[in-house]
Amino acid sequence: MTVANGMLRMSELAERSGVSAGTIKHYLREGLLGEREEVVRTSRNMAYYPERFVDRIRLIKRLQEERFMPLRLIREVVADDPERAARLIEIEDRILDRAIAASERARVSRAQVRGDCEVPENVLARLEELGVLTPNGSGYDADDVKIIEAIGRFRAGGYDEAIGFTVYDTLRYQEALAPLVEEEVRVLLDRLAGEVEVERAVEILASGAEPLRDLIGAMHSKLLLGALRRQRGL
Repeated sequence: MTVANGMLRMSELAERSGVSAGTIKHYLREGLLGEREEVVRTSRNMAYYPERFVDRIRLIKRLQEERFMPLRLIREVVADDPERAARLIEIEDRILDRAIAASERARVSRAQVRGDCEVPENVLARLEELGVLTPNGSGYDADDVKIIEAIGRFRAGGYDEAIGFTVYDTLRYQEALAPLVEEEVRVLLDRLAGEVEVERAVEILASGAEPLRDLIGAMHSKLLLGALRRQRGL
């Protein structure tokens, strides 16, 4: 493919980026590809574009299709630091791929879980309806199993319907944790994308999973004790 002085015709740019010429022109009009001065026009109907536009266009398309980001937000992201945005996506993809692979390997069949746990089937069904448990055709993933085991221990200790505890109590924790997790993801990726190589960033995030569970558990216990003390006026 012909590249004249590191510049590409629109047809070449579209072919190499995998994005139609019409879409690329839209990106140009929206100011997503950098300064217009970088485009060299040789006639009214002929122009040449920097070769670096190829990676920029691919990044914009991925942000649209995989992150569902509006062009307004994409403009801000790529204008600030497009290389960093690309690293951010790569880290997210690697983490997600690793998590999905681990989750699929650890799945346990419904029959086995129901045979091993002390949680009634109607409770499991309701937890699935609420989205607390998310099994697929292969069964429950490792986190689902841990949730079921925890609920079984709660019920064995007396946390059951007889004194007012139901599956809906789990939603309090899910709703409280959701914004915390969103913020955690934003902060972690923001810090790692700019400072650490992709593979090392993935390793750091994986190694932090267990300590984070311990930290949250310990802080919860401490806060619970503090709340009880305040109830007694201590």
